[in-house]
Amino acid sequence: MNAMRELRVEKVVVNIGVGEAGERLVKAEKVLEMVTGQKPVETISKTVNRDLGIRVGMPLGCKVTLRGETAEDFVKRALSIRERRVPVYSFDKEGNMSFGISDYTDFDGMKYDPEIGIFGMDINVVLRRAGNRITQRSLLRRRIPKGHRVERDEAIQFMKDRFEVQVIE
Repeated sequence: MNAMRELRVEKVVVNIGVGEAGERLVKAEKVLEMVTGQKPVETISKTVNRDLGIRVGMPLGCKVTLRGETAEDFVKRALSIRERRVPVYSFDKEGNMSFGISDYTDFDGMKYDPEIGIFGMDINVVLRRAGNRITQRSLLRRRIPKGHRVERDEAIQFMKDRFEVQVIE
């Protein structure tokens, strides 16, 4: 097979949405750092929602972006919590996959801490082919041609082959 056609995990984004700044956000950051081993970044509100008391620029959650070997290792750990079963609606048409974990204590080596509480997280896996830089570079930026994009069926097959995932209809 052509090396440019092979799929790979470009990045994994782990997100905890708290909905407010303060003590809960600090605890969520601590949880993400324990689970992933990296320092999280705060996610900031871009819109106003008066009903929920959200203003522009207000911190609402935190996230960590993993790449390379650490990303693949984290996906393996997270999928083992889900018993390697993912519903088909977790895949979008661009070949990305998203799923959630309800409690951080499901990870190996994590124990419940009453000071922290229970936090769930969303995990987004981005699959790409080599040659994606064409959309990011500053000179001669181009779109990825239709034949080089990752489609839903290819992403499902990649996850089945690489991570032994069982996709539920």
